[in-house]
Amino acid sequence: MPVVGFVTIAGANQNTHLPAAFRAGLKENGFAEGKNVAIEYRWAEGHLERLPSLVADLVRRRVAVILSTGGDVPTLVAKGATTTIPIVFLTGADPVRSGLVASLNRPGGNATGATLLAGMLGAKRMALLRELAPKVRTLGMLVNPNNPNSEPDTADVQAAARAIGGQVQVLEASNGEEIEAAFAALARAKLDGLLVNPDPIFLPRRDQFVSLAARHAVPTMYYAREYVDAGGLMSYGASFTWLYRQGGIYVARILQGEKPADLAVVQPTKFELAINAKTAKALGLSVPTPLLVSADKVIE
Repeated sequence: MPVVGFVTIAGANQNTHLPAAFRAGLKENGFAEGKNVAIEYRWAEGHLERLPSLVADLVRRRVAVILSTGGDVPTLVAKGATTTIPIVFLTGADPVRSGLVASLNRPGGNATGATLLAGMLGAKRMALLRELAPKVRTLGMLVNPNNPNSEPDTADVQAAARAIGGQVQVLEASNGEEIEAAFAALARAKLDGLLVNPDPIFLPRRDQFVSLAARHAVPTMYYAREYVDAGGLMSYGASFTWLYRQGGIYVARILQGEKPADLAVVQPTKFELAINAKTAKALGLSVPTPLLVSADKVIE
């Protein structure tokens, strides 16, 4: 029975629907956990420093494939630990810019995977937020300073804001206490709205984000529908469930004999707009009809 190593920055009890989507992708292609494939899970529980030992353990066990997710760091660690074991990565960033592959169409090496291209949509998210909340002029952008993708993502949003006469103030957080402090800083600066930049440590804390946004009555745009399901105002981006299902599909194809170097990095063809109309009403916002019509999901 082949063994798949599943390594992630997340915790075992966080975002449990995502490993389930990965297993669904495997099953659609003939592999059922416990029947004809085994999965060894390694959870870093939010601690980047644990990743090298977790990956090293999987390499020692000579797993057939490594599935790496939760930002680019798990994949970079895996690539540094083995050049022979196939790696399937799941990322929200540009894998070429991050150094995961040589190109999207021809990855080369022992790694390929799927990307949400989440960080490239900051300007679009800002425009959608302003459409729902026209009074937003000064915007906060919350980023994880430890994420190397934060800097280019921020530059894109700031350039888009300058083009329409807006302003963006960068707020930084890398843990729960700092997220709380960032919202307090946003309130002190009297910013009109907030854009949450994609980051693997943010999604498991979506309940905290939604609670703080409600407490400070700040219109907030997110990058994943899971925030809106939890009560957040709105989100725009590709589906994380789709991403993990693609990971399962690619792992299955590699188990069936295909090579990572020959599998192009999968990119999303659909981006979801989700709106929580109940939250909008609580903020005193009326959702414009064009937004309602174009939304993929509206929570009443």
